[in-house]
Amino acid sequence: MARIEEQYEDVLQNMEVAIVSVYREHREMSDYDVLRVLDAVVDSYRAENVGRAPRNFGLSEVEDLCRDRLRQICEWRLGRVSGPEGSEPEPKKVDEILLCLKRIVKSVKRWNREGGRQGYLDFVARFV
Repeated sequence: MARIEEQYEDVLQNMEVAIVSVYREHREMSDYDVLRVLDAVVDSYRAENVGRAPRNFGLSEVEDLCRDRLRQICEWRLGRVSGPEGSEPEPKKVDEILLCLKRIVKSVKRWNREGGRQGYLDFVARFV
């Protein structure tokens, strides 16, 4: 069976582009901010699956911006919203999106341990 990184490379890259786009505009952003955003987005899709309202995470303005961009990518990959013309990928399931989000959480924690406050952001920004 293919690893998550191989099976969903394009989805993970789309999500990371959304995160890094905010980091490039707001260099004060930290890996902790990314983790809070990922927690909020994961919670929103889990809430949707069980029919409850998502929790309020009290995100900062930068975190809120990042969450909005990340959700836009997720919604596009789910086939719920249109993307750029001619770029309608095969829709993913919510469980697949959650799997990708959790994989990014794992990556943030790893690179934060190795690189400090912005270890993940600095690492991933080199590739997207």
